[in-house]
Amino acid sequence: MFKTIREDIRNVFTKDPAARGTWEAVFCYPGLHALWGYRIFHWFWQIKWHFLARWLSHVTRFLTGIEIHPGATIGRRFFIDHGMGVVIGETSVIGDDVLIYKGVVLGGTSLSKGKRHPTLENNVVIGSNATVLGNITLGEGARVGAGSVVVKSVPAGATVVGIPGRVVEEHKPQTVTDLEHGKLPDPVAEAVRYILAEQAKIEKRCEELEKLGGIIPPEDELKDRLGELAKEFDDGSGI
Repeated sequence: MFKTIREDIRNVFTKDPAARGTWEAVFCYPGLHALWGYRIFHWFWQIKWHFLARWLSHVTRFLTGIEIHPGATIGRRFFIDHGMGVVIGETSVIGDDVLIYKGVVLGGTSLSKGKRHPTLENNVVIGSNATVLGNITLGEGARVGAGSVVVKSVPAGATVVGIPGRVVEEHKPQTVTDLEHGKLPDPVAEAVRYILAEQAKIEKRCEELEKLGGIIPPEDELKDRLGELAKEFDDGSGI
């Protein structure tokens, strides 16, 4: 038990550069407190003391703002950064070295008694306020961008963003657990850039046809606004 506690404390310094000392980690990290509480009430759940397990998990939720069902399965070196609003459902399975941020929900989509919550394999990272729903699997090293809603399984090493979540990047599984939110691809912005580029091509063709036909075009009231939008979504590619 003490070996596990020491490993959990060391994991704080591995996952959070803001951690300054052991006492700070022990007393000021609700994610760590929630994990230690889980280890206790999960044991009660395993020996069929279900009411006591649920009551202890409820107390831990009140103290930390983190809700972990005692039936969930959690591996080693799991870290919840900040943690307020995190919900982990009963049949969730979490592997080793997983990192999740505040507001993450591992929820179910079925009323059946079987497996209905996600499985997170080793080294998965889930960004703030992301939601992962149903009996799906996030493969080893997968990353989920902040605010995404994932309802389908994710390949190992892939990065998912958006609502619903879509794979925007695939790479080999890594042991690095960081998630650079500001550098994640934006599929919505990519779609807008494509539409604006096509719009520019169509306008150019129309101008050429108008010149050939001697047609005087009406004043384009949206031209300035389209120019502003193009600048907002410009990625430097010349669109």
